[in-house]
Amino acid sequence: MIKLEKITPDNWRNNLAVREDQRNFVADSTCILARAYAYREQGSKAFMIYNDDTPVGMALIYEEPDYEEYEFSQLFIDARYQGRGFGLEAAKQIVDMLREEGKYDKVCLCYIDGNDAARNLYEKLGFRHVEFEDEEEDDECPEEIIMQLKLR
Repeated sequence: MIKLEKITPDNWRNNLAVREDQRNFVADSTCILARAYAYREQGSKAFMIYNDDTPVGMALIYEEPDYEEYEFSQLFIDARYQGRGFGLEAAKQIVDMLREEGKYDKVCLCYIDGNDAARNLYEKLGFRHVEFEDEEEDDECPEEIIMQLKLR
């Protein structure tokens, strides 16, 4: 059974990692923890994803008050546990939690172009691609694809 638990001093140390071919697409656990700290004033919440009592992944969300939305910043499942539906179930639980919280009407995320697994997962949850006129291209960074889900 998949469950989310906030990351605490008791569970933050882990040996979770994605496959080598996924490392350009998703942050590692150390980066997720750093981002959670950096976005703490925006209500960041970092979660350990468990299958029963086994940690299998991590996720991070925070608020974007200027855009009146939640940011689903990070999600990854350890290479040993991929392909079992854990990411989809964890993402569903996060979306349900945000919907229940009800502070904002939408949740936004981005994924790196070429990460078809992420795109497919988020599309299953109802996220749709959006484009913004003020997007700037940066040749040094991989292209981030923006998706949004209306919560109501």
